[in-house]
Amino acid sequence: MQDRDLYTTVLGLVVPWAITNVELNTGTQAIEVHIEATGVSRMPCPICGADSAIYDRRERRWRHLDTCEYTTTIVAQVPRVRCDEHGVHQVVVPWGEPGSRYTAAFETFAIGWLREATVSAVARQLRLTWDQVDGIMQRAVVRGLARRDTLKLERIGVDETSFQKRHEYVTVVTDQRTSNVVYVADDRKKSSLEGFFDQFDADQLRSIESVSMDMWRPYIAVVEDRLEQARTKVCFDKFHVAKHLGDALDKVRRNEQRELLQRGDRALVGTKYTWLRNPEALPAERDGFFERMKAIAIRTARAWAIKEHAMCLWHFRSRAWARKAWSMWIGWALRSRLEPVKRVARMVRDHLYGIVNAIVLRATNASSESANAKIQRVKRMACGFRNRERFRNAIYFHLGGLDLLPGHHTKP
Repeated sequence: MQDRDLYTTVLGLVVPWAITNVELNTGTQAIEVHIEATGVSRMPCPICGADSAIYDRRERRWRHLDTCEYTTTIVAQVPRVRCDEHGVHQVVVPWGEPGSRYTAAFETFAIGWLREATVSAVARQLRLTWDQVDGIMQRAVVRGLARRDTLKLERIGVDETSFQKRHEYVTVVTDQRTSNVVYVADDRKKSSLEGFFDQFDADQLRSIESVSMDMWRPYIAVVEDRLEQARTKVCFDKFHVAKHLGDALDKVRRNEQRELLQRGDRALVGTKYTWLRNPEALPAERDGFFERMKAIAIRTARAWAIKEHAMCLWHFRSRAWARKAWSMWIGWALRSRLEPVKRVARMVRDHLYGIVNAIVLRATNASSESANAKIQRVKRMACGFRNRERFRNAIYFHLGGLDLLPGHHTKP
């Protein structure tokens, strides 16, 4: 097979496109494949498809996949047509997308690498600049978002994740059915989440059955404002309640530890994570730990018992029974004489409707927490992001479940 036939097959060219020349430069280790649309005076308008007269031809260049480690470039005399309705426009070429400086096959290859490595690493491998590879990623995200079907959401999770230090955040909405990130916005204000709900009409909003989130007032306010019967849909899941109770338990432990140390008793030193771990996951050497501690660290043991009992209240199926059990727990916690625990009990009392919703709807924010962990991993791989737009696009690229590949691509 001759070189022209080889590249004609590789690029999938059909009439009127034909390869006119293949130039090999061994000094620079580069190959240029020259293409023209031959034997035609009319071609389709790229906007409406109407048969239009060729107006002129202009040279365009595309980076293609390397040939035996030789940098390969497509050089084409691309016609522009004059459409009666839309004026002069460049025709669509079969090897690349409009506005791109890379063939579809090359972009597909680069996107595959970007799923596995950082922009800097891919740039080194492909002998491109950081900005060039980042441009491929940004175009892929724009392409994927444009192709995304109308969102049909039933259960969603809302969470914030850190963008940079100094309490800078982005708001992330996850489809709990697919675990895909469907929305990213700056900050964690009311306006951050309002933009998500602005995408939907009334019928689409009515299809949302649950919204799992932490007890962040601006998020709650938006959901209550935008969803009908929001008080039956807002869910505060077990993870967030457990976190608040764990923090309260640790405050009680630290206070009691200081008192014990003043008496020379080091019983609580080094026990922080034993109190916070699931008792069933404790190592064998900790058998009997809590029984021994009941007589030594009375207040810490009481706080631990209250926390553990709360973790047993997530199995109910009846809304009435769940509310009754949690009301009894709130009473116990408020009588505990442990101020950190009482603060959590008051918080639970104020948000009990959302906890009960989470129980009876079996709603959890686990997918959002998982997405948050993956986002932080993406951020660490990139050594952080200075630009919020690039951070948002990186989240969509890796976690959006988008169709990122060019529409007309040749598999490498």
